[in-house]
Amino acid sequence: QVELAESGGGLVQAGGSLRLSCTASGSTFSSLSMGWFRQGPGNEREFVAAIRWSDDNTYYADFVKGRFTISSNNAKNTVYLQMNSLIPEDTATYYCASRHRPGSSRSPASYNYWGQGTQVTVSS
Repeated sequence: QVELAESGGGLVQAGGSLRLSCTASGSTFSSLSMGWFRQGPGNEREFVAAIRWSDDNTYYADFVKGRFTISSNNAKNTVYLQMNSLIPEDTATYYCASRHRPGSSRSPASYNYWGQGTQVTVSS
């Protein structure tokens, strides 16, 4: 079992920045990758970014490339999502997830464990 706790969401003006954190506890040794997803009102959950533990390879959705950066502190079992140049369309609940089985790091269906989510609101 893995528990994930997100933090760092909030209200920010367009053009601003936020840094989300996700700390994992429990059976973290079997994690293959960690991902960030988001879900806005009336929308499906969508992939934002992921990092693979084996080689620190990172993946991004096209709509965040150049604005968001995913990173990790392995010693702290923590993954970060630095979000810059935020736009109102980035408003959503952001979830971190841990993948412990083969599959695509971009697909929500590949992930076994999910955090409760943290709200990000970008005002215009």
